[in-house]
Amino acid sequence: MNFITKLLLLSFLIFSANFVNARLKIPVGKLQEIELAAALPKTDGYKDDTNRALDLGRYHEEFNIAWVPLWITEEPKLVLYNQESDVFYDLSEQELETILKANNLKKEELLELSFYKRYGGKAILLIIIALLIWGSIGKKQEVTPETL
Repeated sequence: MNFITKLLLLSFLIFSANFVNARLKIPVGKLQEIELAAALPKTDGYKDDTNRALDLGRYHEEFNIAWVPLWITEEPKLVLYNQESDVFYDLSEQELETILKANNLKKEELLELSFYKRYGGKAILLIIIALLIWGSIGKKQEVTPETL
């Protein structure tokens, strides 16, 4: 190979590497998620330092593949949460109990995750594994003189 052919091949490899990175990446790993659990009154007692209103949010960590939650890595807990800025603040047990009593809220109901978050990914994973096993076993065709 002469020098020009090698140079063309090298430049092709360098420029094609950039196209490979432009593909959609499927997220895999831990994901921190916060959902609104209960709206709190818009009073001064439920505002942060920058005077933004805070609500109760449900914070948990999950392991997911392609946006499908497989299992919960950190159980849900209640936090003070501002939806617009996605900022949350941890609460002590005393502060949490005070907020729950003042607003007549039940902690157990607020901490419940949806069926899909808790078990949906496991169900989808089991269905995929079952389909793979069923497809690999398949139906065995009997050999008869007509099929030959």
